[in-house]
Amino acid sequence: MTGFSSQWLTLREPADHRARNQTLLKEMQQYFERTQPGLGQSQHTPMRMTDLGCGTGSNLRALAQDLPAYQHWTLIDYDPLLLDAARALLTSWSDSVVENRSGELVDSELRILKNGKQISVSFVQEDLSKNIERVLAQHTDLLTAAAFFDLVSPDWIVRFCQSLKSPLYTVLTYDGTEKWLPPHAADQLVLAAFHAHQSTDKGFGLSAGPGAVQIIQSQLTTRSFNVQLEKSPWILDIADQGLMQALATGSANAVAETNRVPTIDLNAWLAARKQAEHCEIGHWDLFARPA
Repeated sequence: MTGFSSQWLTLREPADHRARNQTLLKEMQQYFERTQPGLGQSQHTPMRMTDLGCGTGSNLRALAQDLPAYQHWTLIDYDPLLLDAARALLTSWSDSVVENRSGELVDSELRILKNGKQISVSFVQEDLSKNIERVLAQHTDLLTAAAFFDLVSPDWIVRFCQSLKSPLYTVLTYDGTEKWLPPHAADQLVLAAFHAHQSTDKGFGLSAGPGAVQIIQSQLTTRSFNVQLEKSPWILDIADQGLMQALATGSANAVAETNRVPTIDLNAWLAARKQAEHCEIGHWDLFARPA
């Protein structure tokens, strides 16, 4: 799965971080405090996270402060340019980068300090569409993902759930609901066309789209996982106008490819949406842990 620019991911990052459901985040933290109270309390027992479809590392930047003092992240993406961007952005985001006595980086891992947290990061290029079973066979304390599962196919989700053994914390999975203000006559027509486009193949087969979370919930529940869902909508206003304009443009471009909306109607919708005062985009956050 490729095609997401680092510029788009950077633009959406503040909205992504705001939207995360704090109730579910606390539930995830408390789970590890109950079940593995010593995890991440020393450099010998770091808490290990594996992030699927990591993009530029936004998920790490969002979660690091809420996890223990010693962390090891494995960031996985198919796009080498995004992995390079992740390394660069995490370096600039950090308070400092750990070097050895000769002034060189310790090894191929990135090792950083941030707000008292000691974080090591491995960057892995992997085709998750083919090799998810191999990825899930590696030990991790927590598997994470953000804005990922709505882009993969139902069959892939079944494969994923069949191989999952660790707790899963995935956020910002699109739920199909959108509300723009002021309303426009073409809103529902455009949204239906956008959903049709979203169900096309993004590299994993025909995408699950807004139904992804329900498939995960069903599959993991039958495998004796405890699954909790909470809403995490984007709530955008005038301060987010750059993101709203980019979102509207991207949606219109996708809808145009479907030929489901007359061009004159789509252009009018896009012009109105570029002047929108408010936008809500629905998402789910999910935390699943083995019973």
